[in-house]
Amino acid sequence: MTETTPDFVNHWIDLAQPRLGAEIVSCSDDFFAECGRMLKSEAPVFIDGKFDDNGKWMDGWETRRRRNGGYDNAIVKLGLPGEIMGIDIDTTHFTGNYPPAASLEACSSNAAPDDSTQWTTLIESTSLRGDSHHYFSIDSADSYTHVRLNIYPDGGVARLRIYGRVVCDAAALDKSKPHNLAAVELGARAIAWNDAHYGAVANLLNPGRGVNMGDGWETRRRREPGNDWCIIELGQVGEIGEVLIDTAHFKGNYPDRCSLQAARVSAGTVDSIITQSQFWQELLPPQKLEMDSEHGFRDEVQPLGRVSHVRVNIFPDGGLSRVRLLGKIDG
Repeated sequence: MTETTPDFVNHWIDLAQPRLGAEIVSCSDDFFAECGRMLKSEAPVFIDGKFDDNGKWMDGWETRRRRNGGYDNAIVKLGLPGEIMGIDIDTTHFTGNYPPAASLEACSSNAAPDDSTQWTTLIESTSLRGDSHHYFSIDSADSYTHVRLNIYPDGGVARLRIYGRVVCDAAALDKSKPHNLAAVELGARAIAWNDAHYGAVANLLNPGRGVNMGDGWETRRRREPGNDWCIIELGQVGEIGEVLIDTAHFKGNYPDRCSLQAARVSAGTVDSIITQSQFWQELLPPQKLEMDSEHGFRDEVQPLGRVSHVRVNIFPDGGLSRVRLLGKIDG
């Protein structure tokens, strides 16, 4: 366990996001605070003086005080199956009512887990602190569909984040039609960027349109020459034929222009990819952008053949909501 924010928070996606389909399958108790709040994408908040019929309103999952010697648990179906790289058990705002300890297990199942399910322990019973993030790096190459959080004996957890790599069944995809190769559902991920002061690059890959300005990638105001950029590792290698750039909700802070570069990368590290990306071929020449709009480009897209990575350049700075890269998957 570590107290400082680890790399997996920024470089892998939260598989337990409701917008990806994550949901609570079961919980032993949620008398004080509904279990589903634990999966909310927003950071937890504390509202002084807010009470409901059962007591103080808390932004997370909170069980009643146990008097029978047992413990509480919740089973979460991940939004997408994946390899788990890291976990955050967050007790923010829970001070006198957090669990003294917790453990976490995972399984792979096509149906809801039951008494016959075989669980793998990813986090042994570990002491928790109040009002804190508890980060755990996970070393496992297995793919999981569900996790079970056990809290000892009771209490409240503000958020549970399960960071990992989506495992997509490429064989099940219809290769006769275009797919969004930058979709998180296909395994796409953001691997590098020069700045993400106001919003995470990973938001660009999420399903649906952005819900607000915070649900996108936004850089600080640039006060020096140059431009901002990010690099996306596609979920599947393919040939891109259409690009969609969405500036939804960005009005006084959208980029003036954008361009895309792309390449087929077969080896190297993130650092070497960053260096090489400066010289990748142009997939989309610089295009003028407008505020709060979807921009579709087809004729402007250059035929580069099969690519695995795309560099998104914005000039000089600003925010994007979504990037869609439509193309045929290798068959």
